[in-house]
Amino acid sequence: MTEKEIQNIIQLQRNYFATGKTLPVENRLAALRKLYSTIKKRQSDIQAALNKDLGKSAMEAYMCEIGLGLSEISYMIKHTAALARPKKKSTPIALQPASSYVKPVPYGVVLIMSPWNYPFLLSVDPLADAIAAGNTVILKPSAYSPATSALVEEILTDIFPPEYVSVVTGGRAENQALLQQKFDMIFFTGSQTVGKTVLHAAADHLTPAVLELGGKSPCIIDATANLKRAAQRIVWGKFLNLGQTCVAPDYILCQESIRDALIEEIELQIRKQFGKKPLDNKNYGKIISGKHFDRIIRLIDPGKVIIGGKANKARLQIEPTVMTYVNWDDPVMQEEIFGPVLPVLTFTDIKDIPALLSDKQKPLAFYVFSKDKKNIHLLFSRCQFGGGCVNDVIIHLATSAMGFGGVGESGMGSYHGEDGFRAFSHQKSIVEKKDYVEFPLRYQPYRKLYGKVINVFVK
Repeated sequence: MTEKEIQNIIQLQRNYFATGKTLPVENRLAALRKLYSTIKKRQSDIQAALNKDLGKSAMEAYMCEIGLGLSEISYMIKHTAALARPKKKSTPIALQPASSYVKPVPYGVVLIMSPWNYPFLLSVDPLADAIAAGNTVILKPSAYSPATSALVEEILTDIFPPEYVSVVTGGRAENQALLQQKFDMIFFTGSQTVGKTVLHAAADHLTPAVLELGGKSPCIIDATANLKRAAQRIVWGKFLNLGQTCVAPDYILCQESIRDALIEEIELQIRKQFGKKPLDNKNYGKIISGKHFDRIIRLIDPGKVIIGGKANKARLQIEPTVMTYVNWDDPVMQEEIFGPVLPVLTFTDIKDIPALLSDKQKPLAFYVFSKDKKNIHLLFSRCQFGGGCVNDVIIHLATSAMGFGGVGESGMGSYHGEDGFRAFSHQKSIVEKKDYVEFPLRYQPYRKLYGKVINVFVK
């Protein structure tokens, strides 16, 4: 799509938004219901597209993408009417007689840029929030997941007119053309590197932006943890989608005394969940591209691999791989892995961890496996991160009841449920003054008495 065509779509949406047709709650709900029913009807097509792009099984496609997307849309259908209502606020005595309220209003024309690792979910989730908030949307899916991106375009083109929701496919040229335009809000999910580019472009137009990025999310395990359960859940979360998950445990930091026992449990769980030959498991999935495959392979130190390590470039697959005796200077610890490689590091005293992590980038997720409440409190109160779990991984994002987002290098802003509605809304603060009486205190000429009276009101 050319820059001129993109400009035409944006203007088309601006004109449509100006008509006010996106504002009535009943129109928003009708759009959400149409989106929900269409996804239900096209479920098998979505599963096939995700399998083609990422090798996802039908179960994983539903569990991690379709089902979560439907859940978010359902939440918005149930709660949009309440979320869109003005919220009453208290009014100071000095402003009486008056009433105060906050009125949520849509930004207008918003740009949503979605990634390739969960190409359906991370398109549909923010789209539902943006529609619920009353915006028009231009959605830019990733070029790395062509089958899913094409299907998303087909689905949304079938159910929405372009002046309401449009999909722009393509690669870097289309991304650059979009970011040169003026939007009313930008929502981006992806890497830190591209996130910086998006934020620079947004700054040129003073456009508000939500960035959902990533980072090296630690998984901390102390000597009190249930190692069998910890291994079971970590193996599931780390190797889900072959590690191509922004909130996957990036590395383990465990108490030195339990390292060997933990590794034994992890090896057992890898065999249980993926079989003795994971590369022969038809539900295992694949790396998104040869470029990413090569990058992950370069992070593996064969001398430190104790589990896995085999790969098949023709099928873009790497075994669940565990590395031990890793140090902070190793290549695998210099960037977000985003693949099926799990480094294991150790600590002696858990009290040292906040200081150890303080000079590192703030991660998107943070996981602690422990039965010691003091240890849990120490880590969750002293370490900075987007969100996390105690004695589990990843599941904190699988709810519309809480917001999801990063902090610092892992992102800014949050969404899901009410937070998603607010992310795509401006909160107008309004004081409605009564005109049946007026107090002359604020008008000139000022007198000393007036100042004393005002001080009383302020206090």
